[in-house]
Amino acid sequence: MRTTLNLADDALIAAQTLARRQQISLGEAVSELVRRGASAPAGPTARSADAPLRGRFDLLPRRDEAITAEHIRALMEREGL
Repeated sequence: MRTTLNLADDALIAAQTLARRQQISLGEAVSELVRRGASAPAGPTARSADAPLRGRFDLLPRRDEAITAEHIRALMEREGL
């Protein structure tokens, strides 16, 4: 099916990256990403707009590295705090 989409810059980059890696068209990559999103179970990082926050701040997705006190100190120094 042919259609026109307006994608956010980061979504376009993700689709282009997938298309290059798998050597498929951009349309096929977008379709694959939509299928993945539609079939993914809602997890703790998926939050609807009306779901309450835990504490005062929204939770960020998991990262591959642990945030250490050194990370915090470097950020504070960079921000002038």
